[in-house]
Amino acid sequence: MRRREVLAALAAAAVARPAVAQPAKVLRFIPESDVAVIDPIWTTATVTRNHGYLVFDTLYGQTAGYDFHPQMVEGHAVEADGRLWRLTLREGLRFHDGEPVLARDVVASVRRFAARDAFGRALIDATDELAATSDHVVQFRLKRPFPLLPAALGKTGTSMPCIMPERLAKTDPNTQVTEMVGSGPFRFKADERVPGALTVYERFDGYVPRPDGAASFTAGPKRAHFDRIEWRIVPDASTAASALAAGEVDWWQNPTPDLQGLLRSRSGIRLEVLDPAGGIGCLRFNHLHPPFDNPAIRRALLGAVDQTEFMSAVAGDERALWKDHVGVFSPEAPMATRAGTDVLVGARDFAAVKRALAEAGYRGERVVMLDPTDYPATHPLALVAAEAFQKCGLAVDLVAMDWGTLVQRRSSRQPPDKGGWSTFVTYLNGTNNFDPAGQLGIRGNGDQAWFGWPRAPRLEELRAAWFTAPDPAAQKAICTEIQRQFFIDVPYLPLGAYYEATAYRGLTGVRNGFPQFYDVRPA
Repeated sequence: MRRREVLAALAAAAVARPAVAQPAKVLRFIPESDVAVIDPIWTTATVTRNHGYLVFDTLYGQTAGYDFHPQMVEGHAVEADGRLWRLTLREGLRFHDGEPVLARDVVASVRRFAARDAFGRALIDATDELAATSDHVVQFRLKRPFPLLPAALGKTGTSMPCIMPERLAKTDPNTQVTEMVGSGPFRFKADERVPGALTVYERFDGYVPRPDGAASFTAGPKRAHFDRIEWRIVPDASTAASALAAGEVDWWQNPTPDLQGLLRSRSGIRLEVLDPAGGIGCLRFNHLHPPFDNPAIRRALLGAVDQTEFMSAVAGDERALWKDHVGVFSPEAPMATRAGTDVLVGARDFAAVKRALAEAGYRGERVVMLDPTDYPATHPLALVAAEAFQKCGLAVDLVAMDWGTLVQRRSSRQPPDKGGWSTFVTYLNGTNNFDPAGQLGIRGNGDQAWFGWPRAPRLEELRAAWFTAPDPAAQKAICTEIQRQFFIDVPYLPLGAYYEATAYRGLTGVRNGFPQFYDVRPA
């Protein structure tokens, strides 16, 4: 779609709405995609996490140094040798409907979050009792010490540990919440949403920023300097670049590498890599149905992956934007290891892989690969994977769709020929990949695992051992064993690490990490 057509569509949508007084300050933002799912607990889609941090707040915030500080809580007390935690909420916290944030809202929200999130579930598994002992105090009585409690309740990876009203938090975790009532700096304007074109947020005047601490990543005071945030959906990269250059938008989340040189040449446009954690490219297998219910077939396909080829397809020769020799954990993380990664780099022998697949029992089953064509950094992964799989003799059906449709379809457990899927490509993003606590892809707990639902008992045993390891050296040793076991179970194929730049003009105060909209103000 050409730029004029996109902007005309947005203008038409605005005209169709009832006339309202225009806010004083508007920030116009092009996100990675439309927000097809608005419940930041139900999905692990990063665009929904980013939406969530506008609308909701978390009990703890994470700094740019990856430490966790109180956010919605005033503070906490730890007793009984680490087996009793009392969290006290800050005064003045209110939901967007005017109701105060109470401890019972927190209890219900934590329980719903833990039902969907690997790190949250680890906390609940270590908990004997979670209760609201007063309107402002939440108590965790633990079976054993869990020093990572603030990290579990302030994690910045998906799913988001957001706090919502008890009446919404009691929604079945397997059902999406569609009413957005948070206590964050901005309100979701459901009445102005135009699916596929526009999402609007309005400053919440009842939000009281934390009075202390440094503003860093998701921690510290969150001060809104714009009255209105408009997410404008512009799927065509050239159209997005032209709109930013012309001043028709203020911020483009993910400019494609081929257009970054052009943007750098334009006066007033700033390009930065704000999230040093990056994302690990991931080709996820469906472990419920043939052919990828067979671990020998999954192992054989390790020989089809050259991470250099995948990352070059995304970002070309711009080596500052990508890395190979990437395993389970982010290359910058203390737990990262190269153990076993040599299999993912170098010349490929597709004929050998084809023989290995036949020996493993592949019988020509159709492979339905979901391809999110509206994600410029993800679509190339699907194209390279489909070509490599075809060279190995797999019967690949590459199914093009937008990311919102993929997010919905990947939750289906039906066979591939009945609306299900065999593989999809995505990125495992951010701090989720720093350690086993939040790493989505390594869970091997079947029905409770991330989409694909693998059963990998040894991975589960090693992950549990990591939580009780006595020191960082022991944790690192366990992570090396996790990665070695990963290459035996192969719950997914790691495709390399990619570091996305963002581009904006006329703004200052942009925080490091994923896109956040507090502290941002006109330059």
